[in-house]
Amino acid sequence: MTPAGVGRRLLDVTSTTLTRTDGRWARTLFLVCGIALVPWMVFLATQLPETAQARHWAAAWIGLDTLEAIGLITTAVLVHRRHPAYRQTAAATATLLFVDAWLDMTTAAPGRELTTAIVLAVAIELPLAAVCAWVAAGLPQLQGRRSGPSR
Repeated sequence: MTPAGVGRRLLDVTSTTLTRTDGRWARTLFLVCGIALVPWMVFLATQLPETAQARHWAAAWIGLDTLEAIGLITTAVLVHRRHPAYRQTAAATATLLFVDAWLDMTTAAPGRELTTAIVLAVAIELPLAAVCAWVAAGLPQLQGRRSGPSR
């Protein structure tokens, strides 16, 4: 057997093994982590200060917006190429946009800053997140089509 054949066989065996067991370990992992977050949220709700000073505030927001831009551009390229991974990038981008809207509104100062955050959330971030979620559910015209050149 060639090295490539050995690699394909190993991949097949590994994929089969993971497929048989991943449902159990993934279910357990997610359940335990989800339950563990409950006391953590209670702790945060009772112990966090009302306000905080962030040393790298600009970097945090620029980083979030950069991830959103990468997600939108990557999703556009994948849809253009009719690559099925567009669904995953659209879902991730929808989540980032929703988190951006949430953080904008919950960290904004009262007054003009909060009004701006609400307007941006309602007019741009949340509608775009909804479109990304719709795309993540699957574009009918791309269902069943493969990426790459036609034969």
